[in-house]
Amino acid sequence: MKALILNNYGAGLDLQELDKPVAAKGEVLIKIKSSGLNPLDIKIMAGQAGHAQTKLPAVLGIDVSGIVEAVGEGVTRFKAGDEVYGMIGGIAGNQGSLAEYVAADENFLALKPKNLSFHDAAAVPLIFITACEAIVDRANIHEGQKILIHGGAGGVGHIAAQIAKAKGAEVYATVRKHHFEQIKGYGAIPIEYTESDPESYVDEYTGGQGFDIILDNVGGKTLDDSFKAVKRYTGHVVSILGWGTHSLAPLSFRGATYSGVFTLYPLISGIGRAHQGEIMRQATALIEAGKIKPVVSKSVYQLESAMEAYQEVEAGAKNGKVVVDLD
Repeated sequence: MKALILNNYGAGLDLQELDKPVAAKGEVLIKIKSSGLNPLDIKIMAGQAGHAQTKLPAVLGIDVSGIVEAVGEGVTRFKAGDEVYGMIGGIAGNQGSLAEYVAADENFLALKPKNLSFHDAAAVPLIFITACEAIVDRANIHEGQKILIHGGAGGVGHIAAQIAKAKGAEVYATVRKHHFEQIKGYGAIPIEYTESDPESYVDEYTGGQGFDIILDNVGGKTLDDSFKAVKRYTGHVVSILGWGTHSLAPLSFRGATYSGVFTLYPLISGIGRAHQGEIMRQATALIEAGKIKPVVSKSVYQLESAMEAYQEVEAGAKNGKVVVDLD
């Protein structure tokens, strides 16, 4: 099969021939239709993502959509011909999706939503799993709560806004003005963060009480500001980028709580894989119900032009999640 290989850090990906994988026990062999790209891949290529535990040579590509070609021993959830998607590899020695085939752990997979193309489905797994682990698993979002999502128009942010709305929450999102209509389209309230400080929007939207949940997709000062904007005693801050050094004093003085999210851990450790498959089944249900719609770049790339695709990712993927098509 053809595959893109990272042979050396600081270099691009090389198109090479590899042996077609075979589905081992508990695995399914997928004929890949599309591969979703993520900013993490760029850090991996640069040798700046030690937490991903990449082992060279590596096939990158965390997200996949495709068709099951064969199943390994013990697989009961899928059969040949099933259309599937999931977050299956690209780190820690697990083959990724920038190849024609992959043998993936069935626990990571779910049936693809019938109302999404393979192209758009490949954009969903990492961002949906991250958003769900943050606001559902960690923060237990429910009807009647007020949630503030920092970076509400980003990959994880725009999915989190839609999940929160589907759960009955009152949703607010910090964005720039050119994203206001997108955020309003989710039934959420946009906040122009460059023109308003935390104290101002906490007063305006919560009467000074603070938000029940704050999801930080930005890190740094934004996480520090979140500690000052969360509701006293019952509030919860969750961050996908809580990797810096922060003072917990403002959070402690409010009697609130904090959680972090490390979506890659099941891929690295093997622990929690079945739960991520369960999350993907939730994604399918919400997408088929019309409650979640991913924003996906309209650009078209193949394996041969994947480095151009990564240039779009590096430029900020302003038009949505970037996907490489294999078919």
